[in-house]
Amino acid sequence: MKLHGSMTIEDKILHIGGVNTLEIANKYSTPLYVLDEELVRKNCRDYVKHFKVKENKNKVAYAGKAFLPIYMCKIINEENLCLDVVSGGELYTAHKANFPMKNIFFHGNNKTTEEIKMGIELGVGKFVVDNFYELDLIESICKEKNTIQEIYFRITPGIEAHTHDYIKTGQIDSKFGFTLVNGDLFNAIKKLDEYNHIKLVGLHAHIGSQIFEIDPYMDEVDIMMDLVKEIKEEYNIEIKEIDLGGGIGVYYTKEDKPKSIKEFCESIIKRAETKCNKIGINIPTLVIEPGRSIVANAGSTLYTIGSIKDIKDVRTYVSVDGGMTDNIRPSLYQAGYECSIVNKMGQKNINQVTVAGKCCESGDILITETNIMDIKTGDILITTSTGAYGYSMASNYNKIPKPAVVSVYNGEEKIICKKQSYENMLELELNS
Repeated sequence: MKLHGSMTIEDKILHIGGVNTLEIANKYSTPLYVLDEELVRKNCRDYVKHFKVKENKNKVAYAGKAFLPIYMCKIINEENLCLDVVSGGELYTAHKANFPMKNIFFHGNNKTTEEIKMGIELGVGKFVVDNFYELDLIESICKEKNTIQEIYFRITPGIEAHTHDYIKTGQIDSKFGFTLVNGDLFNAIKKLDEYNHIKLVGLHAHIGSQIFEIDPYMDEVDIMMDLVKEIKEEYNIEIKEIDLGGGIGVYYTKEDKPKSIKEFCESIIKRAETKCNKIGINIPTLVIEPGRSIVANAGSTLYTIGSIKDIKDVRTYVSVDGGMTDNIRPSLYQAGYECSIVNKMGQKNINQVTVAGKCCESGDILITETNIMDIKTGDILITTSTGAYGYSMASNYNKIPKPAVVSVYNGEEKIICKKQSYENMLELELNS
């Protein structure tokens, strides 16, 4: 198992952020999400530095869908990031965290009337408009409230990124955005003449998630800058900001070969400068929206091993006290993870096992056929790189409560999300 961030081994026990993982597993019970706050902050600072936020006034917007408790909003605000939200719930979380509304980008392919009203009333900085329906709604609500809203248009640039089909978004056949090839974007620009309460300031595109190659981003930069020039020449509208989305891949298993934050950022900035110089336009403010690459490797999940089922000459199932309710990605995407036993670090991996969850689903498998050290019931197993889309996609399937989240930092731990109790889980249910 690869060690990430502040992970260290002391007396064969795994520590994160200077905190003994065996001790916090016993203290807070399992399953338990553990957040390496030092690594989160380091990743944020790397993005701010290498994307030239201070020098060029570029923007890094954290993609909240990856992981967005109130405490995470506070971290990213302290680290000078903007925030990308995709729902009223995420927006409300940011509001309760006192996150600056002017630094929020409100995404979503089907924002409800209530969500749009909330965003306008709270003073969201930019709406990323996905379709004509939303465009009309924003104009209508802004007219009613006598205000002007800045927007981006989201486009589908027609770029095929090599990633899982469920997380491709830049190709033409997508539910997101105005399509270039059929003229939707330019029809939307023409409709702006009908509106007095909307101001177009930027374009947005997102080509997918868990992308390891840089070339698709270079293609995206070229397409977006060509659009900036065309829109200025044809419609006399100056596009001041270009949002290239997120999707930068991270390490989950040894098969993954991610590029560094520095390499991605510098490549994008260099390509933008080169392209703008070539076609003779001013370089717009650049925006990127990393989520997974900030928080994935900073998160881990601790489990207690229960039953061990050895089917001779077939497979050994090691079952833990969590599963698809706290990490749906293996079942949904066939995502791979690494694991270990926190109090046996450094021992040889002598057993091949399949780590199974406790849900009443045969597909509730966290890791298939992984090599691990000698194990027994009661051991604490850790899966790494669960910081993105673990807690945020957790569910109460089988009426299983959601785990707690503990932040560890400089030798101290802090509960940032309480463990859900059975009573919490039933609070909205009625018996009459």
